[in-house]
Amino acid sequence: MQEKEIKEFVKNRYSKIAKNENSSCSYCNSSSDLITKQAQAAGYSTKELKSIPEEAVFGLGCENSTALADIQAGETVLDLGSGGGIDVFLAANKVGVNGRVIGVDMTPDMIETAVKNAQNGGYTNVEFKLGEIENLPIEENSIDVIISNCVINLTPDKNNAIEKFFGF
Repeated sequence: MQEKEIKEFVKNRYSKIAKNENSSCSYCNSSSDLITKQAQAAGYSTKELKSIPEEAVFGLGCENSTALADIQAGETVLDLGSGGGIDVFLAANKVGVNGRVIGVDMTPDMIETAVKNAQNGGYTNVEFKLGEIENLPIEENSIDVIISNCVINLTPDKNNAIEKFFGF
């Protein structure tokens, strides 16, 4: 598959997940218990999962990146591949009202889902932007912490993404 075809495949798959269409994810339309167990297997605690909108949890990640990052109050955090917003909302709880969290995702339906989740959860310190990690819609030198929940695995040109992501 060519790079463009890979990206379209990933966008289509995650769009279906965002819209809760069965064909794309074998457990996404399963009970919330199964999705919660998957999220817990990736390192999210019950307390964390209960602190954010339930609709933000798809059980798709490979780790709890907010638990691994040293996120402090007042910081600006960037979440690459933000999906429904699980890590954005957990980071928002850590940065507090004086901090800010920006989620970037390349799937319009995921951005739409995340925005709804933010509104339903009453989050005022979050923002979601449509974009790809190889060409981030972010101002230079505006981010304190970058988190990502395995989105590099979905990128066809990993070297380019890492170069843009880490700046080397």
